[in-house]
Amino acid sequence: MIEEKVVKLFSEKNLVFIATVMKDGSPQVSPVWANFEDGYVLVNTAEGRIKHKNVLRDPRVAVSVVSKDNPLDMTTIRGTVEELIPDYEYKHADKLTRQYMGREHYPFKRDDEKRVILKIKPDKIFVLPELKMNE
Repeated sequence: MIEEKVVKLFSEKNLVFIATVMKDGSPQVSPVWANFEDGYVLVNTAEGRIKHKNVLRDPRVAVSVVSKDNPLDMTTIRGTVEELIPDYEYKHADKLTRQYMGREHYPFKRDDEKRVILKIKPDKIFVLPELKMNE
């Protein structure tokens, strides 16, 4: 059962950080746009980027999202990329653009780029208890 707070954090304009594992075992972290849908974290990226290459080799990831309004409102999820879903039509990229920018279409589209969705199944979810900055 996913807490409502997790879903809320992923539905707002909060930057998400994804950590993947490099070939030498070291961590690699990238800020991304993401959403939470049907029990999965969905991260949109381009084929060939380092995080895409890393999950092809090792599907283990961690994601963290922090509220833009309260840095103590956060969650961290460890999980596994279960599927790579082509987003060549930019439907998911457009959806995230509406969420993050309030614009209809992804503004950074490039002809030589193919978008892909990393479908992440959460294995372990940590939610920071409700705290306010002045407590």
